[in-house]
Amino acid sequence: MNTYLARSAVGRYGEELAARRLTGAGMTVLERNWRCGRSGEIDIVARDGDVLVVCEVKTRRRGCFEHPMAAVTPVKAERLRSLAERWIQAHGGAPPGGVRVDVVGVILPDRGAPVVEHARGVA
Repeated sequence: MNTYLARSAVGRYGEELAARRLTGAGMTVLERNWRCGRSGEIDIVARDGDVLVVCEVKTRRRGCFEHPMAAVTPVKAERLRSLAERWIQAHGGAPPGGVRVDVVGVILPDRGAPVVEHARGVA
């Protein structure tokens, strides 16, 4: 298996775990992997009550140098806010509770259960 396919499979698995975590926290997943032309992609769009949640998912294997949450830089957060605005325009306006940007970090150990961390309102 080439490196891209391996990374892609790890990313998809992390997104599945993240979607389960959000659903388990009472959120409704509205969309996954929403693309907006060349502007980018929102990994998960969800609702938390009357709040729209734009969620970035970062998955890393154990032993990776950088913690997954550290991958969301201020530049990335700004891009997510911009993508959220475009999603709202394409889907009929802002929800009454506004928009929140969350990050779900997934760490896959060599053995044992994955570690899934959910940070709310990071940007």
